[in-house]
Amino acid sequence: MSAAWPRVAPAGDRGLLVEFAPELSPETIARVHGAHRRLGDLPGVVETVPGLRSVLVVYDPLAVSFDEIAGRAQAAARAAPPVPSSDGVLVEVPVVYGGTAGPDLEAAAHACGLSPSKIVELHSGTDYLVYMLGFAPGFPYLGLLAPQLRMPRRPTPRIRVPAGSVAVADAFSGIYPQETAGGWHLLGRTPLCLFDPRREQPCLLQPGDRVRFVPVSNGSAAWEAAPVSTPGRPLFEVLEPGLMTTVQDHGRTRCRRFGVPASGALDRPALDAVNRVLGNLPGAAAIELTFPGPRLRVLSEAEIAVAGADLAAMVNRAALDPGEPVRVRSGDLLEFEPPRAGQWLYLGIAGGVEVPPLLGSRSAYARGGPGGPLGRALRAGDVLGLGEASSGRRRARRSADSLTTRNGPIRVVLGPQAGAFTAEAQAAFLGRAYTATAQRDRSGTRLAGSALGHLGSAEILSDGLLPGAIQVPADGQPLVILADGPTTGGYPKIGWVITPDLGRIAQAGPGTELRFEAVAVEAAHALIREHAGVAC
Repeated sequence: MSAAWPRVAPAGDRGLLVEFAPELSPETIARVHGAHRRLGDLPGVVETVPGLRSVLVVYDPLAVSFDEIAGRAQAAARAAPPVPSSDGVLVEVPVVYGGTAGPDLEAAAHACGLSPSKIVELHSGTDYLVYMLGFAPGFPYLGLLAPQLRMPRRPTPRIRVPAGSVAVADAFSGIYPQETAGGWHLLGRTPLCLFDPRREQPCLLQPGDRVRFVPVSNGSAAWEAAPVSTPGRPLFEVLEPGLMTTVQDHGRTRCRRFGVPASGALDRPALDAVNRVLGNLPGAAAIELTFPGPRLRVLSEAEIAVAGADLAAMVNRAALDPGEPVRVRSGDLLEFEPPRAGQWLYLGIAGGVEVPPLLGSRSAYARGGPGGPLGRALRAGDVLGLGEASSGRRRARRSADSLTTRNGPIRVVLGPQAGAFTAEAQAAFLGRAYTATAQRDRSGTRLAGSALGHLGSAEILSDGLLPGAIQVPADGQPLVILADGPTTGGYPKIGWVITPDLGRIAQAGPGTELRFEAVAVEAAHALIREHAGVAC
């Protein structure tokens, strides 16, 4: 291993990348997997996420400084022995090739100049290594494909790829654990369930495992959604669901290595504010909504409050004051109007919203597929229950501010790939305004402005992502990753929005002008301590 590797680079104010040689090879991934095993044991580390040539280390900035964790991480990665591919568990995956199970088999054969039977022979005749999990919960990147089978992704992704689909793209094979959009070539389908959060080990495959595909003649669906439970204390009936209405709390931890994002409230200070005013425990689940908002019928008496965006929340057409607890009764109707400020509103209930927790959180990950394994957006006819998340304490009324009032630039930690952009691009990023576009959801917000030019390729070997990462694809327009964003990504990142400013990005509506300002990691940590009430 060259003396230059591994090296460390900040990934925002809660992460750092431990990078190995920039090559896709068995030798590099053996180093990655070896470091992944060691880095999770360091003091202050929350979780680690292996990539194709790096490990993302997520740490607690209230417990350890960047310099401390960077030094320890680099030393641990240097000392970690590489993990031989033979160490992994061998998992046989039955596959029905071709036909409706593999609609791209014939086209792939034509593109590769091979017969369909030869494609199946080559694809099933290799033992693959699980390089990493990403893109979707439990989705394995399996390498490396035989050179004869390597093809670029489809020019137009499918809107729906069935669960269990076995696919290829570039140097990898993969398996879609849930129904989702996707641009890989579908060769077949497996009946195995790759991801189920109800299992003690939610992912069938882990980084470092080995996979052998076995051709079979038939198979069944890979995933069945959990039945919807009836709450013990019904509180709201959903008459109209709105555009994107979900239950959110503080989100999941230690699940990114499974390809599962943290999810949780997009504007965490607003969620915390509404819970404080209601006397709930920190992180109690609330309803997050945007416009068009839902129509909710109250089924039992409760105390509610709203914070975040101003969507003119009303009970029986009477306006609710943000941060003011209000008692509602059976038969009352909650409605919302177009936003006057912000994009995401939080409807809190004294006691919290009761939905079954999955992987330690009640947050819905709505991109996990229709009725997917980690929840979904609310639908007409859903009934939400009243929880027991009250702390028994009451804060002063109106302690829940409607929106963050700080103006000025959005603060960012530069890198970890700032050097992948031209000097002109780096100057434009910090010197010119960008505009929030209508292309926004819980996964991210696309910005428009001066195109940021790359020095080389607009793609990198995929590495770990956290909310706040500012990816720049080939068109040069930045994309800010939010709570439901992917856990790994293959675009260079010019900077990372600091944690205290993430809510401002999420609340920025279409047309909002944004400017960025670079700050050091240490300055970002001081702000985090200030927000947490910890003395600097």
